[in-house]
Amino acid sequence: MSEWSEAVQERARAIVAQYPQRRSAVMPLLFLAMAQDGYLTEAGMIEVAEWTGITPAQVAAVATFYTMYKREPVGKYLVSCCTSISCMLLGSDQVMHALEEEAGALHGQVDAEGLIGVEHAECLGACGGAPAVQVNYELIEGVTPDKARQLVQWLRKARPETVNTDELQQLFGGTTSFEWAIKEEVGAVGPYPAFESFGSTAPVSADGTES
Repeated sequence: MSEWSEAVQERARAIVAQYPQRRSAVMPLLFLAMAQDGYLTEAGMIEVAEWTGITPAQVAAVATFYTMYKREPVGKYLVSCCTSISCMLLGSDQVMHALEEEAGALHGQVDAEGLIGVEHAECLGACGGAPAVQVNYELIEGVTPDKARQLVQWLRKARPETVNTDELQQLFGGTTSFEWAIKEEVGAVGPYPAFESFGSTAPVSADGTES
């Protein structure tokens, strides 16, 4: 019997229905499992195996290959700083240091409160707007060390239920790769990529309800 709520199961059914073979839904279902528990648990991977008809070992093979599937708690807000070559040349090492110092957590760690996790990341695909940072995979371009500190302070004080790339860019960003033309209405509600509810643009919380 599934341990997921009926709302989350309904969302899982809708995800599986999009694919000609249900095993192809493994990756979005892993994100759904993360949304359910805050990170990817062993029970969550077993649940995904049951939904996709593959073995837990096969699910784990996918989950351990991709870095965006977090198998340990990373806090409510996961702050990722790109340290690849373009960002590094434009000061991302200093941005990363500012994030770590302000959060009180080094790469791969979570602050004492369990609120903010910090990590360095490989290329985020925003080389023209380096240095690039993400909060729960919502992008900010042109971040300076001072703005990185302000970002952590804001997360700790405001504790937004949803983080949105347009708001983050306006508050803490600088030079962008190109002029952003399409406003992003959906934001992330946890340390996993934002994804829309079916038939709606409202973000979905961990319990499967719209927020």
